[in-house]
Amino acid sequence: MSNFIQSLTCFAAASLIAACSPSSPDAPASPESGESAETAAVEPGSNGTLRIYSARHYDSDRLMYQAFENQTGIRVLYREAGANQLLETMKAEGANSPADLIIASDAGALWRFEDAGLTQALPEGEFESRIPARLLDDKRQWVGLARRVRGVAYDPERISPDQVDEWQDLADPSLEGEICVRSSTNIYNLSLMGEMIERWGADEAQAWAEGVVANMARAPQGGDTDQIEAVAAGLCGVAITNHYYWVRMTESRSDSTRDAALSTQLTFPTFGEGTSHHINITGAALSATSKQQELAVQFIEFLLTPDGQARLTTETKEIPVIDEAERPAGLERIPQVGESDMRLSAFGEHQAEAQRIFDEAGWN
Repeated sequence: MSNFIQSLTCFAAASLIAACSPSSPDAPASPESGESAETAAVEPGSNGTLRIYSARHYDSDRLMYQAFENQTGIRVLYREAGANQLLETMKAEGANSPADLIIASDAGALWRFEDAGLTQALPEGEFESRIPARLLDDKRQWVGLARRVRGVAYDPERISPDQVDEWQDLADPSLEGEICVRSSTNIYNLSLMGEMIERWGADEAQAWAEGVVANMARAPQGGDTDQIEAVAAGLCGVAITNHYYWVRMTESRSDSTRDAALSTQLTFPTFGEGTSHHINITGAALSATSKQQELAVQFIEFLLTPDGQARLTTETKEIPVIDEAERPAGLERIPQVGESDMRLSAFGEHQAEAQRIFDEAGWN
């Protein structure tokens, strides 16, 4: 099985026989999923094997792969690692890379695989009719499967909503000493800056970065959850974060974690009057070395069904991309967002310039 992990993993010794038997039913799903034992009647692998390189790291993904196996008879083997690690692995593997499908959480990350020549155009499929046109790359190098929105969690006792209505507001001197944010090298911040460059131009984006640096409460550090916790602890009044970190905290079993998130409010700034929010994606790309294009499309189309969307987003708290899909618990607490008008490829195209701007602004 090489370096792959077979997705039909036995999670506990007590369930060894039931979990690993080809005829065992799918792992327990929520009553709304409509799963039944009949979906497991086909032996996995009888219709081919799909190899996935995934930058995601959720237990629910293993059950998602198993559900696809049970429904289609297509065996799923997968490797999980950070996007940059997978990128370097595929470069080293070259023409011998066994990867068929790449899954990554950010259009900017997917662009890096494309820029390195590690992807190929997706063939036509029914999946195209299920999603907004923006979610399919204009060169068909990757497709969006779930939405993620970058926004601001703020302390309503220190910050008024009109101070964080627009991204431009974060550079206003009135927020001096109030902003907590992670490192500039993080892909989420690079993609956000990429959109700013595309919308405003490099000079205005540079001025914004310098203004935010001047308003930082501390040097960039930690992840998005750490920024929210810093607001709750009174270290700052504003945290830049992706929406799902905040939602997962509000759904936490830990009272302190849940209370920390609920002591803040989440909002999604626009880029100015009449513009949309920063809406990114989790998406999939077809490996340049894959010979299993049809199987890859089958998996993408599985993920773009209500059941597939539930399996993809219920644990992560990302936003489904098809209207028929049920939104994960907790999303009712966040503001509704529409579809963005921004090209997703712009996030990657401006990465180098975005990093230059951050570096010159002193955003470590």
